[in-house]
Amino acid sequence: MKLRATLIGFSAILMWSFLALLTAASGKMPPFQLSAICFAIASLPGILVLVLKPSRLALLKQPASVWIVGIAGLFGYHFLYFTALRNAPAVEAGLIAYLWPLLIVVGSALLPGEKLRWYHLVGAVAGLCGTFLIVGRNGVNFDGAYALGYGAAFLCAFTWSGYSLLTRRFDAVSTDVVTGFCLATSILSLVCHLALETTVWPQGAVEWVAVVGLGLFPVGAAFYAWDYGVKNGNIQILGAASYAAPLLSTLILTLFGFAEATPRIAIACVLVTGGAVLAAQDMFRKKSAPAQEAAAAE
Repeated sequence: MKLRATLIGFSAILMWSFLALLTAASGKMPPFQLSAICFAIASLPGILVLVLKPSRLALLKQPASVWIVGIAGLFGYHFLYFTALRNAPAVEAGLIAYLWPLLIVVGSALLPGEKLRWYHLVGAVAGLCGTFLIVGRNGVNFDGAYALGYGAAFLCAFTWSGYSLLTRRFDAVSTDVVTGFCLATSILSLVCHLALETTVWPQGAVEWVAVVGLGLFPVGAAFYAWDYGVKNGNIQILGAASYAAPLLSTLILTLFGFAEATPRIAIACVLVTGGAVLAAQDMFRKKSAPAQEAAAAE
């Protein structure tokens, strides 16, 4: 059960790896407008399920704390991330924001029934180093003039890691509530778009397909899968494995001609993959234990 949930959670990481490609293909739509549309699309499958099975509407009746954590997690993360990119260079802001997997691994020690092992921490740090090689491939230069953007990026990292850890504490809450989180995030993003941005619509079928793809997968199904994974799976493994997203994203961009293969990517592959394998020691040990017992019985 835990292995299955962990794999479902990892499917979210795989979907997030297509985020950069689909965003690049979606045209020049402003971020809050894109967020509003994508989260509206993301909420449609859940709404359809609720229409077909009205009895599941009862699952949406949750304490205010659940709704606050969910909406703050999804909308808060994107609001802070966009704010960081508006007020700091993308490379530095991205590196700071991508502290969230490490924060999840470290913060998991505070969860009931969880134990933080050295290999969880080392695996997460290795993933962070691999991400640094990818995101900071053209150099990194932190400048005090961008303090607001850096601060927003730090809050962004703490927001998503906090959302993921607190979601684990709401393990009895059905994943159906993510539909409500997505719908609320869409509405709040629309408000921010109308207040801060100029509307730009996709041009041509390719851009529209990319927008729909974003809403269905990286900004849609991924959040449902992540919710289920962090509630029922191994959260330390998911935290460390999350560093695979920027690596896979870069490999996908390279495959489609948006990026160039370099030795740095190869080294990043070793660090991220090695870190994920190291962090997953618990899973490997649990799988090998029955085999060892069977061998001993023979």
